[in-house]
Amino acid sequence: MAQSTPPRGQSAYSGSTTHDIKEKATDQFERMADKASDQFKSMADQAEHVANRVGEQGREAAERVQEVAGNFKGAVDRSVKDQPMATLAMAAVVGFVLGALWKS
Repeated sequence: MAQSTPPRGQSAYSGSTTHDIKEKATDQFERMADKASDQFKSMADQAEHVANRVGEQGREAAERVQEVAGNFKGAVDRSVKDQPMATLAMAAVVGFVLGALWKS
């Protein structure tokens, strides 16, 4: 019995082996793509969480600054009303210190 020889450049196993290799490569690529997609989603979620936290901290800081500014304004108003000369002297001292700092 004579064996048939495959056409030139092909082996007896090339059809099924090539198909198996392609399937395995495709499966591996899909798993890698899924894993990369999951990692990207996780990183995006973490970045969103950090951005939300930073935004919330910024809002809280702004509220505190407004509260301090309101308290400071109230204190200055009372000081001007109750002790105008002391307030004027304090403003002069603050102006002198700021001028000295600005110059240096």
